Amino acid sequence: MMKLIINSLYKNKEIFLRELISNASDALDKIRLLSLTHDDALAGNEELTIKIKSDKEKNMLHITDTGIGMTKEELVKNLGTIAKSGTSEFLSKMTEMQDEGQSTSELIGQFGVGFYSAFLVADKVIVTSKHNNGTQHIWESDSNEFSVIEDPRGDTLGRGTTITLVMKEEASDYLELETIKNLVRKYSQFINFPIYVWSSKVSMSTKDPRPLSLKFTDSLTSCGIIFNFQDSDEPMSHIHFTAEGEVTFKSILFVPASAPRGLFDEYGTKKNDFIKLFVRRVFITDDFHDMMPKYLNFIRGVVDSDDLPLNVSRETLQQHKLLKVIRKKLVRKTLDMIKKIAEEQYNDKFWKEFGTNIKLGVIEDHSNRTRLAKLLRFQTSHSDTTPSSLEQYVERMKEKQDKIYFMAGTSRKEAESSPFVERLLKKGYEVVYLTEPVDEYCIQALPEFDGKRFQNVAKEGVKFDESDKAKEKRETLEKDFEPLTTWMKEKIEKAVLSQRLTKSPCALVASQYGWSGNMERIMKAQAYQTGKDISTNYYASQKKTLEINPKHPLIKEMLRRVKEDAEDQTAADLAVVLFETATLRSGYQLTDTKAYGDRIERMLRLSMNVDLEEQVHTQSSAAEDEEEVQADEDAEEETVSVETVTYSPSSCFKPMFLS
Repeated sequence: MMKLIINSLYKNKEIFLRELISNASDALDKIRLLSLTHDDALAGNEELTIKIKSDKEKNMLHITDTGIGMTKEELVKNLGTIAKSGTSEFLSKMTEMQDEGQSTSELIGQFGVGFYSAFLVADKVIVTSKHNNGTQHIWESDSNEFSVIEDPRGDTLGRGTTITLVMKEEASDYLELETIKNLVRKYSQFINFPIYVWSSKVSMSTKDPRPLSLKFTDSLTSCGIIFNFQDSDEPMSHIHFTAEGEVTFKSILFVPASAPRGLFDEYGTKKNDFIKLFVRRVFITDDFHDMMPKYLNFIRGVVDSDDLPLNVSRETLQQHKLLKVIRKKLVRKTLDMIKKIAEEQYNDKFWKEFGTNIKLGVIEDHSNRTRLAKLLRFQTSHSDTTPSSLEQYVERMKEKQDKIYFMAGTSRKEAESSPFVERLLKKGYEVVYLTEPVDEYCIQALPEFDGKRFQNVAKEGVKFDESDKAKEKRETLEKDFEPLTTWMKEKIEKAVLSQRLTKSPCALVASQYGWSGNMERIMKAQAYQTGKDISTNYYASQKKTLEINPKHPLIKEMLRRVKEDAEDQTAADLAVVLFETATLRSGYQLTDTKAYGDRIERMLRLSMNVDLEEQVHTQSSAAEDEEEVQADEDAEEETVSVETVTYSPSSCFKPMFLS
């Protein structure tokens, strides 16, 4: 029955050493506290240590502490509860609490289940213990029954406890020195007391006597070694702190020097094992989905708390509410740490490695969106090399400018050569260039920054502050070009005079709630991968406006032709070609590229005085036909010869591109 309980509570056998070291640490804590009020408490043994010794010949593992020890009565009370008469009570109590949806975490204290994890690897457990107020006794059990006798050897410990495990045959690996050392480092590296592992040649300490969870070193290299993160480079930044409140915990967090490999592989589904959780300086788990938000999956660190309750196996956290509190504080501290990275290092190193993570954070983390927005960096027209923060952009805004202008494209060159930014740049406005697929999503998630709303310059709504004279001039132009805009509306699309164009003849502008050319390209690519979403049809079908430049010679000539003859076919062809060209230059795709090509050919024929009806001459002489047939036959013979030499029985099914 005992074996059934133990095996049902623990998923991993190796945690037995963690549990026994944790118990030893508790015993050492008790004697240390007692020594504060009793001067003779440490008289039997002044050392406060934990020692582990492997005996391969006898197939035994010994864990000795110089803690408070146990009397005979305490051995029976603390270790015999389940083994003797408490098994059925334990099972009944656990089942009852689970049925009622209650936490079973308190059972670990009532029944001492942690100690019994020793039976995962041992056929027999022998506990030798000496308390200051009693003689030395031996408790022994095979998990079915136990016995307690006075130690015939007398007082060999002075004070403390030795747990001896007679190992199972299949658990002999746990007697290996390296295995023991690795388990101590993995689970118990923050225990407050030194842990020694004995070997036949040397006695070595696997722990600094100082409580590492309480005294963090200032050396980043040393910290990296302590946490076993295996990085050869020093972290970019680090922070260590103690958080108090609803839950108290200590933590140290790092920004690694470079992004971990495969950072965005299985983003959101892959477990984050970079945050290691300790409870009372005992390692519990690094198997998390929710200790850190997805976008901070590059942060590494350690969290140690005395307040977190565990279930009976200590392997699963029971109260997720406290985890949420810890998560909230970790995120705040992480963002503070990132914010303090020097500007030059931030732009040159951090942003190149983790910029995408910050953008994803703006999209995903509503509660910290304002903080994350201050960490964003983008290329702008202000500098060809140095990215700018949004704060810096706002500081450089023109006096009456009330919006942050941005242009999205596949590259900076595409964005800054777009017709949409022509007048903005000419008038001295700074434009943010969005060149990554995630950028436009990021900006859409930000309603505003520092009271300034964002304006996509490829959409409607771009307005300039103009004088009364300029406004009067614009209204006059609109009246003069009304015949052309009315004619275009009937032939192709809604057309208006543009305020944003200076060099280009026209541009296709999306509605305020439609997709820009860049976003439409991204959404179509995603639709091909995941299956077309119904919203694609809605946004793609949003009416777009053709803005024309009244100062461009092509537009002026079209106006002249339309006034002279509204049925001018050349003007109609030019209007359609201009519209389709504007579609391409504005970042959109044409639905009928063949028709576009035919119209371009027609315009070329007209410009070069080539008859529109003239076709390609296809007649050939008999001699030319015979030469073509002979050439085909020669090529076929050559191919057969090559195949005969190349293919062999072993490779006849191998694709040619793999040869």
